[in-house]
Amino acid sequence: MEKVIRIGMDTSKSVFQLHGVNAAEQVVLRKQLRRRKVLEFFARLAPTKVGMEACGGAHYWARELRALGHEVFLLPPQYVKPYVKRGKNDRADAEAICEAMSRPTMRFVAVKTAEEQAALMLAGLRDQMVRRRTQLTNAIRGYAGEFGLVAARGLSKIEALLVRIAEDESVPELAKDIFAAYGQEYAELERRIATVEARLMAWFRQSEPSQRLTQIPGVGPIIASMLVMKIPDPGAFHSARHFAAWLGLTPTDHSTAGKHRLGVITRAGDEDLRRLLVGGAMSVIQQADRGRGSPSPWLLGLLKRKELKLAAVALANKMARIAWKLLVSGENYDPRRSKVRALDKAA
Repeated sequence: MEKVIRIGMDTSKSVFQLHGVNAAEQVVLRKQLRRRKVLEFFARLAPTKVGMEACGGAHYWARELRALGHEVFLLPPQYVKPYVKRGKNDRADAEAICEAMSRPTMRFVAVKTAEEQAALMLAGLRDQMVRRRTQLTNAIRGYAGEFGLVAARGLSKIEALLVRIAEDESVPELAKDIFAAYGQEYAELERRIATVEARLMAWFRQSEPSQRLTQIPGVGPIIASMLVMKIPDPGAFHSARHFAAWLGLTPTDHSTAGKHRLGVITRAGDEDLRRLLVGGAMSVIQQADRGRGSPSPWLLGLLKRKELKLAAVALANKMARIAWKLLVSGENYDPRRSKVRALDKAA
């Protein structure tokens, strides 16, 4: 077989499709492999470039192929799709991957280590349990309202509401039993969330970049840890704006014929990071509304001109840019720098 300079590999649970080309860009490899034969095949192959879509299991295969001496590239699936010529099958997908990875302007996904993926599992576990807790508290409040029992907002009010339900004689025994079951599940979730958050805090304390990120107003240990976990190579982004665009915090562009028209934010990229950053921005804005903290002149001026949610997204965008700068440069956050810039613009 001629020397293969580039291989596109379409992965699945059991059958993998390969598409390889030589230095003249001629197809010299079209092969289908069972999962158990993949490493055996690449172990016999001379080191080459291998591309895959960044989907389930891709980081594992990237680590294994790199261990065999190959250069591995992970491509976002949405960047591969335009290169699928016609139809949708494994051969067409492998060919599209092979073509897409050859483009000089193509962007790739950084390969995560096993330790980084384990840390992301921990963060994902916390997120799942927090969502379940929210569902559970909403169910408790909704059912309690049917019996005329209401409580103020906040997780701290749930246990008191359950006690009131247990003591209210107008609530049927069947309903009390169900509320008691909800209460047990709620208590167990609280205990498990506390355990997971303790492990996350232990990870956070061992991560120097995460600790530096918490110097940014609105960025706590959870947000800082998630940023470091999900962005193993911040230098892959050309600028802070590219990073904010990847998070989906920049407006959509509908410009044409010299007319610039910007729409709502793209909501592209990582949904969890975007949600956390907007939540952190909302907390900063709430503190500013209450006269607490030391908000920048830029934020105070923004709150006078824009709606609350728009201001939160704009602040989240700025937080993301600052976080990228700190991750790339290794510097500490300097609040005076942003205030001086804001005053200079106002002048």
